Amino acid sequence: MLKLKSKKLNRSLSGNVVVCGILVLVGAFFAFPLFYALLGSVKPYEEIFLFPPRLFVYNPTLENFRDFFALCAGSYMPFTRYLFNSVFISLVVTVLHVLLSSMAAYPLAKNDFVGKNALFKIVVTALLFTGQVVALPQYILMAEMKIINTYLAVIFPSLGAAMGLFLMKQFMEQIPSAMIEAPRIDGANEAQILFRVVMPNVRPAWLTLSIFTFQTIWNTSGQNVLFDEQLKMLPTMLNQIMNESTIVRMGASMASAIFLMIPPIVFFILSQSKVVKTMAFAGIKE
Repeated sequence: MLKLKSKKLNRSLSGNVVVCGILVLVGAFFAFPLFYALLGSVKPYEEIFLFPPRLFVYNPTLENFRDFFALCAGSYMPFTRYLFNSVFISLVVTVLHVLLSSMAAYPLAKNDFVGKNALFKIVVTALLFTGQVVALPQYILMAEMKIINTYLAVIFPSLGAAMGLFLMKQFMEQIPSAMIEAPRIDGANEAQILFRVVMPNVRPAWLTLSIFTFQTIWNTSGQNVLFDEQLKMLPTMLNQIMNESTIVRMGASMASAIFLMIPPIVFFILSQSKVVKTMAFAGIKE
């Protein structure tokens, strides 16, 4: 009877300690901004402007949050209206962007047609342009479409982000062609193949894309295309409140930053396992 020999770790105890120490330092480096924002939100007014600044809080207080809620209560529109606008636009853009990116990436990844390589080169070239470069042409097009000062003015430009298409296409290419040909022989159409075969196998990719898209739109103010107060998003409302008197409202501004961070953090925590799978994804082999 064959005995299975246990594999020994090649790394020594000291090596494990070094690796864990490096990971802890890197994690602390990335967590420091969140930690500092949390401390700043409970600092009293007299500690905010101390020089040299103090990292820790000596007299923590919730006065900043009370000031923040008082400022929100005195705004022109209810706080819940701005919150609804941000949540609604962020969710709509996230769902539609993932859906459209997947539908566009599927033929580029798994079908052959004339101009396929040229189209993908255009997508790659579009990655070089930032939002500021195309802001003016987008505004002119939206003005011609008469969608300025509507939700569509924020939703439409966000749907065509090239990064989503590029990410989904790269992951779909790793799916074996046999997995697609089998249902096609059984009579499945392209939509059924996409949503029942392809999408479940690239779930880490579209979950990661969902996180990035939601975070980007959530932090978007839309102040250049949304002018009615009832249409404005939460970042615009917070900027309006805090810019009226920056020094006096510095504590409330720090408290407002916590509210802006909560939804993306919660969204990420719920999907972090899939993000790890995406980063470590090596592809499905034939």
